[in-house]
Amino acid sequence: MGVLNITPDSFSDGGRYSNPEDAADQALRMMSEGASIIDVGGESTRPGANPVSVDQELSRVIPVIEAIRKKSNVVLSIDSSKPQVVAQAIAAGANIINDVYALRQPGAIEMAALLQVPVCLMHMQEKPQTMQLKPDYVDVVDEVKAFFDERIAACVSQGIRRDNIILDPGFGFGKTLQHNLTLLSRLNEFANYRLPILAGLSRKSMLGALLDKDVGDRAAASVTAALLAVIKGALIVRVHDVAETAEALMIYQAVKNAT
Repeated sequence: MGVLNITPDSFSDGGRYSNPEDAADQALRMMSEGASIIDVGGESTRPGANPVSVDQELSRVIPVIEAIRKKSNVVLSIDSSKPQVVAQAIAAGANIINDVYALRQPGAIEMAALLQVPVCLMHMQEKPQTMQLKPDYVDVVDEVKAFFDERIAACVSQGIRRDNIILDPGFGFGKTLQHNLTLLSRLNEFANYRLPILAGLSRKSMLGALLDKDVGDRAAASVTAALLAVIKGALIVRVHDVAETAEALMIYQAVKNAT
């Protein structure tokens, strides 16, 4: 899953693809490098990020989705928690809902049930404005599992098909470095859900904390983290450095097939 942020303030590539044609070209570039899903987002969810209005988010993402659709039938996910944005994005050609609030915003779960498209439920403690102030868990894996149990049950009760659910443990969303490392080391425990696991570790602050590197210098660390996530059971990895990650995964798959 290649990241396409249509935002001025995203932590890694904010402001680079505000023009719909530039964004569409970047989507095609990531496809050529090995991305099979493009994740389009119009609101930054980095720690401390300020929310944007529905109209502002729509003005960012809809022209980009339409521009991509004129050039490609690549699978698109809409990275949004607002039901109005999700509905218009799906109508414009998006295929998947990627919701950092796991359909907990008013009207979101009902909209997802109406649309009947795959939805990614992400775990986040608190909200982007406060999530990194004081993350606290007794056992981070057990508590993320309890959250997934509740959200899956809520989705199914609203009529969302269980086989349309993707799970994201939310690396960096209300977690300390140690919480993130524990989640990654025990990611295989989520296999019991028998649902696709999405891991988003690309260029995140946990990598910077480990290596003392700025965002732009975390490509090698991001590829390593993505590879570890796949080894631990992730089916989807959300990345900025598509070509490098795809090459690493091709080598891993070749070795795995040989054995």
